[in-house]
Amino acid sequence: MIKRIVTMLLVVLSLTLTSCVSNVVGLKSHIDTGDGYQFLYPNGWLPIAVPNGPDVVFRDLIQQTENVSVVISPVAGDKTLADLGTPSEVGYKLSKNALAKPSKRIAPADSGREAELINAESRESRSKNYYLLEYAVKLPNQQRHNLASVAISRGKLFTLNISTTEERWPKVKAAFEKVVKSFSVY
Repeated sequence: MIKRIVTMLLVVLSLTLTSCVSNVVGLKSHIDTGDGYQFLYPNGWLPIAVPNGPDVVFRDLIQQTENVSVVISPVAGDKTLADLGTPSEVGYKLSKNALAKPSKRIAPADSGREAELINAESRESRSKNYYLLEYAVKLPNQQRHNLASVAISRGKLFTLNISTTEERWPKVKAAFEKVVKSFSVY
């Protein structure tokens, strides 16, 4: 009888603890207090240096084409995200023209890349507006899937971009969406 009670208690305790596990298991935090942003990124990803590239880049140790990066660009005056346009307009501009330096755009001119904006939406978190953008990117040798989160803070445009191959997208979609939604600027 006592064994049954102990077994039942262990089952209930196990189920309770399992339900308390965070949705972000498998993600680590990156905080840049100097530039004023933070986000989660998958375990097993390592920082890499990219000369004249994004502010920070993390890449998967195994799937080395998977990466997350943050690009910081100046914004004239005290413009807001809405001043730059709707989520769709900003998503299109980010892929094609002057919101970022050419080397930091999703599909720079003459790069052989074509980016198609699939989805664009707005969200608010801690009184900051963010645009969440989703792209299908065609490269000469592969198809990719990108998610981005865009925000403005202190006269700077912050763009977090996370990318994978189209084949891997179904496997990593949930984790990548958590990464994009975790991005915050201050």
